[in-house]
Amino acid sequence: MKKLGIVKETKNKWERRVPLNPKAVNELIQKGFEVFVQPSETRIYINEEYKNAGAILNDDLSKCDFIIGVKEIPIDSLIPGKPHLFFSHTIKGQDYNMPLLENILDKKITLLDYEKIEDDQNRRLVFFGKFAGYAGMVDTLHGLGQRLKQQFNIETPFLQIKHSYQYNSVQNAIDQISKIGKEIELNGLPSEITPLNIFLLGYGHVSQGCQKILSALPIVEISPNQLEEHSHTYQDNKIYLTVFKEQHLVERKDGGVFSLQDYFANNSAYKSKLDQYLPYCSVYMNAIYWTSECPVFLPNSYLINIQGKNQKLVIIGDITCDIEGSVQATVKGTWPDNPVFIYDAKTGIETDGYEGEGFAVMAVDNLPCEFPKEASDCFSKSLTPFMESILLNDYSNSIADSSLPNEIKSACITHQGKLEKDFQYLEEFIK
Repeated sequence: MKKLGIVKETKNKWERRVPLNPKAVNELIQKGFEVFVQPSETRIYINEEYKNAGAILNDDLSKCDFIIGVKEIPIDSLIPGKPHLFFSHTIKGQDYNMPLLENILDKKITLLDYEKIEDDQNRRLVFFGKFAGYAGMVDTLHGLGQRLKQQFNIETPFLQIKHSYQYNSVQNAIDQISKIGKEIELNGLPSEITPLNIFLLGYGHVSQGCQKILSALPIVEISPNQLEEHSHTYQDNKIYLTVFKEQHLVERKDGGVFSLQDYFANNSAYKSKLDQYLPYCSVYMNAIYWTSECPVFLPNSYLINIQGKNQKLVIIGDITCDIEGSVQATVKGTWPDNPVFIYDAKTGIETDGYEGEGFAVMAVDNLPCEFPKEASDCFSKSLTPFMESILLNDYSNSIADSSLPNEIKSACITHQGKLEKDFQYLEEFIK
């Protein structure tokens, strides 16, 4: 009988999510698997719920055949020789997690990563992305209201919006924001901030989450090419949303014709062309996948140039939270109860809170944890169809020759002490 071990999450006090909820655990048990769950006092589903589902509560997972968690499993909790599945945050060569990857290789652990469970069109299948969008958009709207009031003494209905984690559910947040939307539609927004233009970079799951929240407001979606016109013909009781795709963001450095597939294959051959639109931006939402080979879309040079000059940009919501990445003002991650800092582009100094010269930045780096139950249930539902094949697979064989479905094979980063072929590029990041 194959045994599954579910680790307790220990990364920080906010991490309450689970990869499989009690219902999913019970389904596995009904199929003949054993499930061991490490007890936790912070998990969104309490120990008793797992026990009632048939799981065995035990801190010791060493006898399990497969180990799963949500976030990075601490190095000293990794079990040598066992296959593990979690978000490792290593596939971009993230410096802070290279010691983790080294230990995984040294301990001959097979590492599967949720981020790379993909279909044949490279679309992710097991993800929290929409919940990052939900929470990131709510926290940014909250930050918008606070920044306008505390720094510029401008009262807006956005002041009524709470932190994401203070809502019981996503729907609870949407219901309140809908009331605020009606208030804006009835009374309009202050002239000092209209037209209120929200830039949303990206169109995937995170972006869709943002758009779900924004749909509660009186949104008018306009294309990038309409921004100049709408700066003269706007209505103060509307909020204008512009969703940016790659063709709006980049152009070839050599002046050649844009091709989406070519951009994906040759990021470094392209440069940003977003600067022509940035003067119209009030709220900048960063929800696009980015690597160091891609152009920087919101450089500090631009922020330095506009800072203090009747700047229109009020707040940056960096959901992606790549430190000093496509948004160079994102110099650190933040926490759900302290989600915003002010970045002074001229000095490079950041200060927590909503007051000060510069730009407000919302950069919570673990947004889905703000809606832990809903996020866990959604994640569990998407992971469950793969669990039986994951548990029954013989990991003594090569991954290529295994019985794993292709979607799971694509997620294998290491196997028996070696990087899998598609991830051998990570060797250069391991010190």
